[in-house]
Amino acid sequence: MHVPVVVVAGAGPTGLALACGLRASGVAVRVVDRASGPSVTSRALGLQPRGSEVLDRLGALGDLPQRSVPIRQVLTHVDGKLMARLKVGQQTKLVTRPGLLMSQAEVEARLRQRLADLGVEVEWGQELLTADQDANGVASRLAGEQIHADWLVGCDGAHSRVRKAAGIEFPGVAVIERFLLADVRAELPLPRDAVSVWLRGDQMVGVFPLPGDLWRLMAPAPAGTGEDLDADDVLAVLTKVLCDEAGLPTVAVREALWTSTFRIHRRLASTYRRGRILLAGDAAHIHSPFGGQGMNTGLGDAENLAWKLALVATGRAQDTLLDTYQAERRPIAQEVLESTSGMTSMIVGQTPLAQAVRDRIFVPLMNRPLIQRLIWEKSSQLKVNYRRGPLASRSLAALPGPGLHAGDRVPDLPCTRKDGSQTRLHAELGSRWAVVAPTTTGEGCAAVARRHLGDTKTVVLTSADRGQVMLVRPDAHLAWHGTSPTELDRRLTRMLDRGSIR
Repeated sequence: MHVPVVVVAGAGPTGLALACGLRASGVAVRVVDRASGPSVTSRALGLQPRGSEVLDRLGALGDLPQRSVPIRQVLTHVDGKLMARLKVGQQTKLVTRPGLLMSQAEVEARLRQRLADLGVEVEWGQELLTADQDANGVASRLAGEQIHADWLVGCDGAHSRVRKAAGIEFPGVAVIERFLLADVRAELPLPRDAVSVWLRGDQMVGVFPLPGDLWRLMAPAPAGTGEDLDADDVLAVLTKVLCDEAGLPTVAVREALWTSTFRIHRRLASTYRRGRILLAGDAAHIHSPFGGQGMNTGLGDAENLAWKLALVATGRAQDTLLDTYQAERRPIAQEVLESTSGMTSMIVGQTPLAQAVRDRIFVPLMNRPLIQRLIWEKSSQLKVNYRRGPLASRSLAALPGPGLHAGDRVPDLPCTRKDGSQTRLHAELGSRWAVVAPTTTGEGCAAVARRHLGDTKTVVLTSADRGQVMLVRPDAHLAWHGTSPTELDRRLTRMLDRGSIR
């Protein structure tokens, strides 16, 4: 009997999260990476509330919140003067988790541990060289062997070999020519619950607290800076800019753990799927790091793709369901590219007019509570929805009570299991679907869901009586609501057979 196998190229957060989701759903998976071992540098450094939710549903969040730095404010200075105190991390009706600052390496370590618990180890030193596909699968040549898989997913970053092997275009432009980064151990007279930013003309410097006594320093390379900067040069430039802009007499750096120079690009893959090859994370989209959206967008890709590919790989859905992955996730990436590019241009202030608008209008607006809430809720990614996607019927009215539409994220509701024990909705998801019913109904719909999705992949819960049954996807988005098992049967049949319910 053939056992479907998925090969995931790339052991960053996106690839690891995808592998965890697939393996938890019973799919055989191999994770290969060209590096000789795990990364110890931070690169991305923030988990937005959406990212924390994804890790939590995967069983990989663990003690990361306790080991991170919760950020409560962004302090913005203009010409050396504090002009805005943007409060973030506060609870709202939508957002109940703080934003967390930590090394990407810590996130990867937790995901690798979760994957190991599921019986899969990352195969290091396995660079993907070529990939050729036919109707039956994908043959990949690695540095050490050739393997055949049913599906290949490229989570191998901006220079993705998988994307190139599939012949998928990656158009885009440079947003900012060069940025300098350094992670340092230092004593800085700055608050540890805040990101601190200084703006002056077309110059800026940002300082981000990391766990322990670590700080990340970030600034555009000053005009005239040479191309061949070594680590000492990068550190010297960053500390000088910080001293000049923050009015510090000196910055005593005890140790530089990592320095880097990079160009900010915005690029978006022309397609997320070509046959049996798919892309996720930075292999599909790259953009400015401003706003801390990159790693979180990749985690969202992974969670969305995992449950769909699991249904296809286990024979419960036609492979056309995979087309809905691009239909739902590519517009999200497009929006992130546009918003982060706009934010970058505004913050850096590349023209005198842009600098004036930034300093006199945008920065002062960040002190207003309404603006703060809107910025915080948007950056949390909890407003992401798939209402316009092919799995959300426009003919289905909003759910009475909470006003949820098909495709919306369902809040983490308190629920009751069949044995009477209490739980939270999101804790029951990850690799399972949830039938959430009023206290007196739902068995007919539950039976339909089990038949289509599998007994072990469907959990039945009760919540406050809303008069209708909800079918909640593994990624916590509303798949359907109603009262008729026949209507649910029709909806699932069309979704799993054709990847569309319209």
